[in-house]
Amino acid sequence: MSIAANVVIAVIALLHLWFLILEMFLWTKPSGRRAFGTTAEFAEQSKALAANQGLYNGFLAAGLVWGLCLGGSAGFYVKVFFLTCVLVAGIFGGLTASRKILWIQALPAVVGLVLVHLA
Repeated sequence: MSIAANVVIAVIALLHLWFLILEMFLWTKPSGRRAFGTTAEFAEQSKALAANQGLYNGFLAAGLVWGLCLGGSAGFYVKVFFLTCVLVAGIFGGLTASRKILWIQALPAVVGLVLVHLA
């Protein structure tokens, strides 16, 4: 179960690294606008906010990787903390921005939390 938990956490970390790239570097590009369904005008006007959001996603990814590297009981608590942060962000985003965030961000965090606690 520990391997499954760590694989799920690694995937979640990679997802958040991808979100960082989308929001910080591709926000105004066609691929970024397509991913978020924004217009060129909106993307240009909101690029500073998106970059800030991307930075936070990077912190989530870094925290999850940190938990994976720590291992043991310290790693357990770091993983739980950052997975909980991902879950809260996913629920908030799902309720305020787009329901698909519940599936892309919140659900994987729940799966990760369950697996970490079963490991």
